[in-house]
Amino acid sequence: MSFAIKATSPSCGILDWKEQMKVITLNVNGIVNAVERGLLEWFAQQQDVDVVCLQETRVKEYQLPTNLLEIPGFYGFFFDAEKDGYAGTAIYSRTMPKAIIRGFGHPTFDLDGGFIQADFDNVSVASVWVPPAQYIEDIEHKLAYLDGLQQHLKRTRRKRRDFVFAGCYQVAHRSVDLGNWESHQREPGFLPEERAWMDQALGPIGFIDAFRLVNRQDRQHTFWPFDEAQANGARIDYQLITPNLADYVLDAKIIREPRLSPHCAFMVEYDMDL
Repeated sequence: MSFAIKATSPSCGILDWKEQMKVITLNVNGIVNAVERGLLEWFAQQQDVDVVCLQETRVKEYQLPTNLLEIPGFYGFFFDAEKDGYAGTAIYSRTMPKAIIRGFGHPTFDLDGGFIQADFDNVSVASVWVPPAQYIEDIEHKLAYLDGLQQHLKRTRRKRRDFVFAGCYQVAHRSVDLGNWESHQREPGFLPEERAWMDQALGPIGFIDAFRLVNRQDRQHTFWPFDEAQANGARIDYQLITPNLADYVLDAKIIREPRLSPHCAFMVEYDMDL
């Protein structure tokens, strides 16, 4: 499913061209709520960031206020869920993309608005969202969605192009990615089937976890509820990249402050430009 580009123009000049590319991903848990927590002020501080991928916008594009449609210095692109107040993804970019693709080609799952991709000269960057399974009875839907996304990952690997799939995958891959993992082995987000999906994505399919290329430490969490300590969090937000990009990963960091949602912003810096 693809659509023509519809963009909002930056209200200030594009930054000077540079060789490094910085990509941030953040599940905002409702973009209007995130504004109340300081999202616009946070954007104003990202002067050297090239692409920001947001998940769970939870609002239709036509309902967005002007200050979100026209964030200074960025072009904004959105993919809404059909259901009101649910899911949705967005990409804000300092460079006008060559093309925008909404959806990964599944007639049912694309109704969630969980995948939007921006194609640039040297790379494609996508904002990716996977539905959570808050209860064990929800896991079948999540696994079906992951299967559909996996088929898209396989198709992507056959293309002569490099990709960054940045987003919230709702899976802690290994025990190092989950605080108190022993108590969560039978809970959604750390089930064997979900972890096996990530094994396939980072194994035979051929994608690479950009974060783990430069950071092997434990307790590197991107998600924990506001009322819990970091030790009980999880790393469920990723930037999955095609192999050709591995040598270009310079740094990766979790941005813990300000807390704009239960998720933390997560940035990877690449030694290349868009």
